[in-house]
Amino acid sequence: MENLISLVNKIQRACTALGDHGEASALPTLWDSLPAIAVVGGQSSGKSSVLESVVGKDFLPRGSGIVTRRPLVLQLHKISEGSREYAEFLHLPRKRFTDFAAVRKEIQDETDRETGRTKQISSVPIHLSIFSPNVVNLTLIDLPGLTKVAVEGQPDSIVQDIENMVRSYIEKPNCIILAISPANQDLATSDAIKISREVDPTGERTMGVLTKIDLMDKGTDAVEILEGKSYRLKFPWIGVVNRSQQDINKNVDMIAARRREREYFATTPEYKHLAHRMGSEHLAKMLSKHLETVIKSKIPGIQSLISKTISELETELSRLGKPIAADAGGKLYSIMEICRIFDSIYKEHLDGVRPGGDKIYNVFDNQLPAALKRLQFDKQLAMENIRKLITEADGYQPHLIAPEQGYRRLIESTLVTIRGPAEAAVDAVHALLKDLVHKAINETLELKQYPGLRVEVANAAIESLDRMKDESKKATLKLVDMECSYLTVDFFRKLPQDVEKGGNPSHSIFDRYNDSYLRRIGTNVLSYVNMVCASLRNSIPKSIVYCQVREAKRSLLDHFFTDLGKMEQKRLSSLLNEDPAVMERRAALAKRLELYRSAQADIDSAAWSK
Repeated sequence: MENLISLVNKIQRACTALGDHGEASALPTLWDSLPAIAVVGGQSSGKSSVLESVVGKDFLPRGSGIVTRRPLVLQLHKISEGSREYAEFLHLPRKRFTDFAAVRKEIQDETDRETGRTKQISSVPIHLSIFSPNVVNLTLIDLPGLTKVAVEGQPDSIVQDIENMVRSYIEKPNCIILAISPANQDLATSDAIKISREVDPTGERTMGVLTKIDLMDKGTDAVEILEGKSYRLKFPWIGVVNRSQQDINKNVDMIAARRREREYFATTPEYKHLAHRMGSEHLAKMLSKHLETVIKSKIPGIQSLISKTISELETELSRLGKPIAADAGGKLYSIMEICRIFDSIYKEHLDGVRPGGDKIYNVFDNQLPAALKRLQFDKQLAMENIRKLITEADGYQPHLIAPEQGYRRLIESTLVTIRGPAEAAVDAVHALLKDLVHKAINETLELKQYPGLRVEVANAAIESLDRMKDESKKATLKLVDMECSYLTVDFFRKLPQDVEKGGNPSHSIFDRYNDSYLRRIGTNVLSYVNMVCASLRNSIPKSIVYCQVREAKRSLLDHFFTDLGKMEQKRLSSLLNEDPAVMERRAALAKRLELYRSAQADIDSAAWSK
């Protein structure tokens, strides 16, 4: 796989463009998984000079105090010999800089745009790409220099803030640490070595660079450090000789400075045996080669992470739902579509696809029969009540053959008690239908997205069920009232005639009904009432299903749809008001998903062209 560094460069630029620069957030970060070389050093360690030597150009801001106040992602691209050198910033995509003094000014200006003209720092990186025949393919992240004291105009927290920022980059397992230390200071006091040792105690990820070797006191040298005897790292230490401040002031050509650096190591007796691996040119080649090796080893893991994260982001975006339509027609369509989904889920509960509908059958099969059975009709068919109703129905003159009016009044007063269980059955089914509305509301994921619409749909559904309950109650109680209003004559015609004619003939017809006669009347009435109960046990469920269950399946939201058609645009929009946090989260997730898909496409493309 070629151009691995270019591939990571491309993904890094996409990360910054789409808001991922490894900051702590609730979103997954791709930036942290990308191999990178972070340049770490204390102020005045020669960090800027090393970077300029590697590039071969003066382009970094200089001055006293903290000059680098934002991470600078420096991406070097080698182009064909003879081509003109130029630079590009990610934040100015169509502008090419051929004057590197202008590059320096743009770094300063872009830093100020983010931090203001204060001396504060920011973790948002600046991306600078340099295209030159004199560089190797390489990406370096220049971090603010570690400092021990805040200067005027800076908060006291600046020292810790810088250390925290540097640490956030270098503690990542995929980060290669380029630790810059000046040779004319004790290595034990080196800020770069100190912080590198904390995050990489074995030195596996740290590459040491020793600057200012030519400025060491006479009679001292850095051989023990460069040979790895003073402080051992996995990689050999590399020494560099940067331009002096006088060279910088005189604008000494960088190519000449590189040549002078080579001559220094080749001609200085102490360093002759190390000259082949000293200098900024060797440093650049080593870094490029090592970065490519690390990227190659990490690509499979990155691919796996990208696939997993894409799946997770898609799942969460799906859960959050689609963004709101902008126009009135789109809004109305969205509301109707969400209502259709809710209605479909509600029907599935009634039809047994989802649980809950079986509880309605339980009302008919268990609760209603049990309620009818519990009536017992004790009060209505007690002897005293039978005597009272039968005798009152005769008025001033006892009946001659059968107490028909007494029978009718007794039957009607008994049957009317069935209204209670009938009404209770209507209410029980209504409660279950309401419960299924709440279930279906909770199971309609799209309604979670719009709290206002959720409340309106729930209210509209419950109002519909209330109307259906009222109709059902009227119809069901009419069934009971019909039984009271018209008795089944055949039932009584089939009764034994001696009973109808007055019972025991030994009694006078004017004897006002002995107990055995009244008991016989009570038994007949009870038989008739039981027959009616058996009939109503079947017809009451039919009435309830027709008026409530069937209507709930057929027209639960009909009134709501009618109201929607008359609704003003403002009210319609309010139904689709989302929690702002959800809207922000969706936008952020969509942006991050775009980044991961783009990275996946780039890596797949590079793999195919291998």
